[in-house]
Amino acid sequence: MDWIPKTRLGQMVLNGEITTMGAALDTRLPLREAEIVDILLPDLKDEVIDLNMVQRMTDSGRRVRFAVTSIVGNGDGFIGIGRSKGKEVGPSIKKAIDNAKLNIIEIKRGCGSWECGCGEPHTMPFEVIGRTGSVTVYIRPAPRGVSLAVGDVAKSLLTLAGVRDAWGFATGNTKTKVNYAMATFEALRQTARMRVTDEQADRLNIVPGPIGMSVSETDVQED
Repeated sequence: MDWIPKTRLGQMVLNGEITTMGAALDTRLPLREAEIVDILLPDLKDEVIDLNMVQRMTDSGRRVRFAVTSIVGNGDGFIGIGRSKGKEVGPSIKKAIDNAKLNIIEIKRGCGSWECGCGEPHTMPFEVIGRTGSVTVYIRPAPRGVSLAVGDVAKSLLTLAGVRDAWGFATGNTKTKVNYAMATFEALRQTARMRVTDEQADRLNIVPGPIGMSVSETDVQED
């Protein structure tokens, strides 16, 4: 890979001082190079969740630009979202994916449903709420086997994040996919920000980041 890092974090990754995405985020150094994520998360998947054509009339005529919203995730504890605008679809999508990589976060999973108690980190450890614009998203722990009882946009984010079971609902103008996606992302971000005690971590089996198995691999084994 012909990559010359321009940041301190990039140099640490290239030199092998940092070998996991969780360790990179723990440094608190700014993540400004998408190649860092490519190296630390080689199995990253991406998905375009919104693509709009924006037209504007100017003195020189009609100008057309494309607004893209993309998400990335490894299906095992990491999720990111990014947006971009451009004159062409292809470069706009690539830029949105790169922005999503730079905005990646590590989430916590657990077994927070009182109806379950299986002890596996398959759902949310607690209820989380995210807000963007008029949209408010609520994601709650669900027992094993419920799957993702949420809207399509939220389901895409939860799947790429590695959450297998969850209940959720949203209020506001959820037809605005960008706000819906951003609100869901903010809800997932709350799992990383929430501080838990050692007793809560043991009781709810709360695990930050990867658990060593992707969603697709788990589904195959369960089948």
